[in-house]
Amino acid sequence: MNGTISTSKGLLALSPLIVFLLLYLFLSLAADDFYAVPLTVAFLAASIYSLFIMRGLSIGKRFERLAEGAASPSVMQMLWIFILAGAFAATAKQMGAIDATIHLELTAVPPGFLLSSLFLASCFISLATGTSVGTIAALVPIASSMAEQTEASTAMMVAIVVGGAYFGDNLSFISDTTIVATQTQGCEMKDKFRANIWIALPAAIICLVLYACLPAVSVQPDNLGEVFYPAIIPYIYIIVAALAGMNVMLVLASATVLAGLIGIASSALTPFGWLKAMNDGIMGMSELIIVTLLAAGLMQVIRQAGGIDWLMQLFNSCHGSRRKAELSMAGMVVLTDFCTANNTIAILSVGPLARYLALRYNIPAKRAASILDTFSCMAQGIIPYGAQMLIASGLAAVNPLDIIPYLYYPYILGVVALIYIIIPRKECNS
Repeated sequence: MNGTISTSKGLLALSPLIVFLLLYLFLSLAADDFYAVPLTVAFLAASIYSLFIMRGLSIGKRFERLAEGAASPSVMQMLWIFILAGAFAATAKQMGAIDATIHLELTAVPPGFLLSSLFLASCFISLATGTSVGTIAALVPIASSMAEQTEASTAMMVAIVVGGAYFGDNLSFISDTTIVATQTQGCEMKDKFRANIWIALPAAIICLVLYACLPAVSVQPDNLGEVFYPAIIPYIYIIVAALAGMNVMLVLASATVLAGLIGIASSALTPFGWLKAMNDGIMGMSELIIVTLLAAGLMQVIRQAGGIDWLMQLFNSCHGSRRKAELSMAGMVVLTDFCTANNTIAILSVGPLARYLALRYNIPAKRAASILDTFSCMAQGIIPYGAQMLIASGLAAVNPLDIIPYLYYPYILGVVALIYIIIPRKECNS
């Protein structure tokens, strides 16, 4: 950090990000809908505003500064991962992998352990597919049907699915949050997974014990249909190959080929159907790709204007420490998620500052990525206006506020994550 940055200059440097958050938050509140304001438009408005805080440069040079951030190698790598993840996810879904996984999970566990099996199914499906939204969309109708066949609360059954969905969203190698967290912190996905598992797994085990202690609910799930179990192989391959250390882009590309070939062999896909599925998956990532480019350019302007240095200066003046730095990461990503109702965007916005804090206080990159991902998923899991909660409540015809008291996993995850920060384990700096 070069010299002392004044508060006025520091706030001016950070003002593009403040403009984005305020614009998005206030317009969303005015519309009474957090999805009425497109993220791309909010980031575009903040990016245009950022051009005016760069003094002494021509318009062309100011646009070059924005482009420098968007075109950085780390951002380009992130975009490639998004593209490949979209192609794989759509291919796997089209060839029946999600249906096979649901059937296997819900039939492998005795019916008397319905609550535990439903939670395990949600955990595994979200871990394999990397999407909390997809998991909720697939399992909530089943959970709702089970509640109708028993005396169980529909809100509680839905909450079990929502909680388990965030287990996988937090850990999956193809989750948007994992991709953004690891790329912004500069660590390998397998390393982040190994650090993150110390937070997510204990929380999941506590949840399982809690569900096992609740009064038994017994029902045999109906209408699951016949499935082709080999369709699960690509999901298992993704997890094993990534943990074995294979390059993530090679993992995703080869898994897409594997899923496509299995789909064609089982007649679940035609060759042209496979191509269409990949295209649909890639196009489904388009908004996230555009937002990533805009946000990266915005953060480049903030960085060059001295915003990051000013925040570091402010943090150091408050006698910062490693523990305070980690708590700050957690607090910033939670607050940003509450404002944006999008945990991927929350990590993308906070990631650069978290990286600076990690370097300054010798925090391993995998640990910083785990903290960002975990607390963003915890926050997203408990807000009633998040996309996941709105989809779940809509499918089950229950009020989102009725679901919140039963969200045991996000609450337990938050407590375990705080303990993880307060009582740090010894780990290698990487």
